[in-house]
Amino acid sequence: MTLVGLHHPGTSLLHRIPAGGKFLMLLGFALLVVLLPEPVHQLGLVVGVCVAYGFAQIPPARCLHVAKVALPLVAFVFLIQWWLLDLERAEVVSLRILAAIGAANLFTLTTRIDDLITAVERGLRPLDRFGVQPERLGLLVGLTLQAVAAVSSIARETREAQRARGIQGSVSAFAIPLMVRTVRHSDELGEALAARGIGDD
Repeated sequence: MTLVGLHHPGTSLLHRIPAGGKFLMLLGFALLVVLLPEPVHQLGLVVGVCVAYGFAQIPPARCLHVAKVALPLVAFVFLIQWWLLDLERAEVVSLRILAAIGAANLFTLTTRIDDLITAVERGLRPLDRFGVQPERLGLLVGLTLQAVAAVSSIARETREAQRARGIQGSVSAFAIPLMVRTVRHSDELGEALAARGIGDD
């Protein structure tokens, strides 16, 4: 399975760490994000993620793409939290989201989807005796990540088409084509899975 739009090929140490080990590192990082209570701690995690991007030799254009998606969301959450609660909690929540999104994106950039699926299947193999189907869950992980990449690509293409037509400010001109193309992609994916007999049993 080839996943266009997520993995960035490279030879850094982060690229070479096995997918299973890297996934456990991501879970550990997420635990720190949840448990550390102070804004300065969360700021340290964000700085650490930024350093890791440089360490993994991710091109600035890919980092900028992530920032364009994450920063408006974080800014919105910050303003809502500040309005409803207080400044310190708004800082903590916003920095938590920023650190989590950055780390998760870095994981997908440095991990091939095939390696992740294999790691999931291998890790869940001992649960086979309890009725767990590792292959199905591995496929689910792969399809989920592929769906994220596909919707992101459709949104970017729709935005570019909207810009070319000079109607950047129209919400309906963006939302309707995005929904139509997303549903069409889902139908094509469903037909492809059905053609391979997946989901028949």
